[in-house]
Amino acid sequence: MSLLRQNTDYALRVMVHLAHSQTNGCISARTLAKEQKISYQFACKILQQLHEAELVDSTMGPKGGYRLSRQAKEISMRQVIEAVQGPVDLNRCLKGLATCPRQPTCPVTEKLSVLQGQIENYLAGITLDQLTVNGQPGREIEKAESDKPLELTDTKGIEHD
Repeated sequence: MSLLRQNTDYALRVMVHLAHSQTNGCISARTLAKEQKISYQFACKILQQLHEAELVDSTMGPKGGYRLSRQAKEISMRQVIEAVQGPVDLNRCLKGLATCPRQPTCPVTEKLSVLQGQIENYLAGITLDQLTVNGQPGREIEKAESDKPLELTDTKGIEHD
């Protein structure tokens, strides 16, 4: 099971591309699709979702296209993921009592809730500018705070060998 869907992967790649090209103006959907090896129709659908979430701006006309709606350092991976696929939910039991009546007494729900919060915070802490190196798409040389491994801080009740 993948937490991130293929269209979300494509959206992240498109957004990193736009972050890299932020000073170059708009980029057409066709160019983004070609350079990211995504079908044009699929790229258009993803860009529409990103536009509806106010993560990209679009401009019509011969020199039109898409660009980030704000600086790359102000857009997180979590925002991109949620724009395309909705919230990253580990389990439906975390959605409330209507979904899982056992939630108040379930030890699994308690632990998954901790992990859910850590994943959300981790993804919110990674911004598009951290996904580029010297303005180029790629791995950042210095580790960001969000690059640290997730640590489960709430381990009450967990037996260790």
